[in-house]
Amino acid sequence: MGYRLVADQHNIPSNLVYATAQFFLGFMYDEGKGVKQDYAEAAKWYHLVAEQGIVIMDSPTSSNLVYTAAQFRLGNMHDEGNGVKQDYAEALKWYRLAADQGYAKAELFIGLMYHDGKGVDHNDAEAVKWYRLAAEKGFAGAQGILGVMYDEGEGVKQDYAEAVKWYRLAAVQGDATAQLNLGVAYADGKGVRQDYTNAVKYFRLAAVQGDAKAQFNLGVIYANGQGVKKNKTIAKEWFGKACDNGYQAGCDEYRKLNISTKRR
Repeated sequence: MGYRLVADQHNIPSNLVYATAQFFLGFMYDEGKGVKQDYAEAAKWYHLVAEQGIVIMDSPTSSNLVYTAAQFRLGNMHDEGNGVKQDYAEALKWYRLAADQGYAKAELFIGLMYHDGKGVDHNDAEAVKWYRLAAEKGFAGAQGILGVMYDEGEGVKQDYAEAVKWYRLAAVQGDATAQLNLGVAYADGKGVRQDYTNAVKYFRLAAVQGDAKAQFNLGVIYANGQGVKKNKTIAKEWFGKACDNGYQAGCDEYRKLNISTKRR
């Protein structure tokens, strides 16, 4: 294995070429690409690279991404208990090291730890702070979650227009959950003028990505003729897709339409 031949030269400190090989060797074990999946082996290689990142973090550059990526992935392994003992404090340590170098995904995951109270006291305001850092870097996952925080008034004053702003930013990047939530905002007229045509647009974008709730909502839209011509056949198709994806309400509505069709 080419990566291993280079990665084994780990006695040379903080060399980007060797660190990159070590990271990708860890990644291959993590994902089971070309080798049998082995989280413990992945953690070993991530740890080797992550430790090197501590040495160079006083002068972060774009070339140091491999170190911050290793720190994030090592943190995530401690977070999930994959290949190492689950340890939220250790996860937070590595997330913070990556976040200190501007790694947006690490900022998002620190926010999640504060939101869920994992390894830290539950603190929605602190979660919002970290979500915002990642969201302002253009990270779609953080933008969508920040939108939810404004929508629900968690850690910030409830502001539907601000929620829509963040949903939209994530939605244009293809985030299915943000597309769903933006569709709901248009359907309910929360933060925007009620507009079923736009609701259908965003529900459909999420639905074709397999989002069960968006599929169900499209079923409702077609069943009621909101923003589209009423069509029970299409409604039934979307309820069926939602049901196939484990959404029980979709199964219930599918059965109702099925019964009503048979009675005709």
